[in-house]
Amino acid sequence: MTQMRKLTAAIFTFILLVAPRTALTQVRSQGQAGEHWIATWATAQQLIAGGFLGPRGGGQGGAEPARGPSRGPETPQPAKPAAPPQEARGRGPLPSLPASFADQTVRMTLRASVGGSRVRIELSNMLNAQPVEIGEAHIALHKGGGAIVEGSDRLLTFGGKSSVVIQPGVLVISDPVNLTVTPLADLAVSLYLPRDTGAPTNHMLGLRSTYVSKGNVAGAAVMPEPTVMHSYFWLSSVDILAPAAAFTVVALGDSITDGFATTPDADAPWPSLLAKRLQANPATRNIAVVNQGISGNQVLRDGAGISALARFDRDVLSRPGVKWVILLEGINDINIHTRPGNPNPLTAEELIWGYRQIIERSHAHGIKVIGATLMPCEGVPTFSEQGETVRQAVNQWIRTSGSFDAVVDFDAATRDPQHPARIKPELDPGDHIHPNDAGNKVMADLFDLSLFLK
Repeated sequence: MTQMRKLTAAIFTFILLVAPRTALTQVRSQGQAGEHWIATWATAQQLIAGGFLGPRGGGQGGAEPARGPSRGPETPQPAKPAAPPQEARGRGPLPSLPASFADQTVRMTLRASVGGSRVRIELSNMLNAQPVEIGEAHIALHKGGGAIVEGSDRLLTFGGKSSVVIQPGVLVISDPVNLTVTPLADLAVSLYLPRDTGAPTNHMLGLRSTYVSKGNVAGAAVMPEPTVMHSYFWLSSVDILAPAAAFTVVALGDSITDGFATTPDADAPWPSLLAKRLQANPATRNIAVVNQGISGNQVLRDGAGISALARFDRDVLSRPGVKWVILLEGINDINIHTRPGNPNPLTAEELIWGYRQIIERSHAHGIKVIGATLMPCEGVPTFSEQGETVRQAVNQWIRTSGSFDAVVDFDAATRDPQHPARIKPELDPGDHIHPNDAGNKVMADLFDLSLFLK
């Protein structure tokens, strides 16, 4: 009996001393085996019906979005766009959107930044939309003209099912699939929409061709008799399984970041050009750049999409693998809210408060922020001397406050030395606010790539 007690005590001691270490080792092993996903491409989604305004829009001269179910057309019937905010006017595409989709396939094309061998997508159904059914979804390498590369088509599933209903306000992530994606590869994501969708959650200024055909042709090699648009619908992110050292940089901004006035299908917005620079440098090839600009967007107030403060969680924190944010936004706040006669004109302190909110929320999640100075815009109808005073004060704070983790001086690089309130003539497409392709290259070339390795 004594020997049995000694044996039992020895076993008990072994359990106390060894078992916890074994359990800890198992937990660590599971952590090491965890997958590291990053966003290799993304776009900011909003609910708009034929105009630039978001779900609570209407205050900037646009129409209220359509709500509730309606019978979708057999082929896309573009709605007449409402007048966009002044910041979004000028040279560049102003796409019209269909009021809804029904029994149609939408094939959207995009360019990944970082490559990998396993991918997934995220679909967004913004607030105030109706539930939308995705009957089938595919991803493939894009060959050009809406055609896909032979053998690259992959059916996407959601919890093992080929269809999914997305409720209003919900983000849905697909199951991952194996697909070899090289850096800067072009991809095609196809969604079949079997029933009326109502007003589509979308990114209006897509700048890449989207192909819409009748029926379920999500897996077709070529889209039959397509209608061509330049907008994204429901697609908010493409993620890639990446090495542990890989991460994502989010460009958060308005139409200047969105790429308004750049050449469609040329990947000329400055975030795209920055991604190319990062890929050309062996030390930075694991860094992705995603564009979360919305044309007409403001930092503090809703208008063209919900404000940057309101969409920050969705467009920055929900993206996997984010390590840096580049903030270039505020010119719309200034131009809209410093107009002569405004009883409560915007102050520099108010806009700086908005910046501080974004900085603090980023830092709380371990994300660093690069502050970009606001670029000159004299010549647009909403320009005012009061607004220019606010812009200069805000830029001075960005440069000197030390609140940002780094600063990129877009203002200094793009202003006319002879007339600092104006953009350089060679960078101006004619609307005096949005840089052309050459201007976007100047902006992308300003970044010290070693900064992202710190």
